[in-house]
Amino acid sequence: CSSCSSFNCTDFIFEFNSNNCWQIIEEKGVEEFINIEDKINSKVNVSKCVIAPGGSAIFGENAMKHFQEIGTVVYLDVDYPILKKRVGNFERRGVVLRHCNSFRDIYEERLPYYQKYAQLSIKERGLNISQTVSAIVDALDLAPESR
Repeated sequence: CSSCSSFNCTDFIFEFNSNNCWQIIEEKGVEEFINIEDKINSKVNVSKCVIAPGGSAIFGENAMKHFQEIGTVVYLDVDYPILKKRVGNFERRGVVLRHCNSFRDIYEERLPYYQKYAQLSIKERGLNISQTVSAIVDALDLAPESR
């Protein structure tokens, strides 16, 4: 699509275009999954939309550069213990494991990529969801004008 009213989860696009994510990982391996995900995410064409890629999308250089070109890549900087609590059981959730065995390994492997591609970082420490959204809107200067 060329426009979007609000939210676009690229995992759904990926599953629609590539069958089952886990089937690809089992048959072709994690690196090929990341390559396919990168190709699909590189073709996302939306505007005025929140794009929520899967966590492994951060390994796709083409996709991340594309996201930077079509919008602003926002990194939600949250402390490790809070993130771990939010994710819960990462193995049942379907987190792609590259060179990692623990959630701490995943966090440490991905953190430099999040920092590299982020055009805007929002520190979530002490913020609730509403405050986080407000911080993003303020930082992007998207707040509706007062009349």
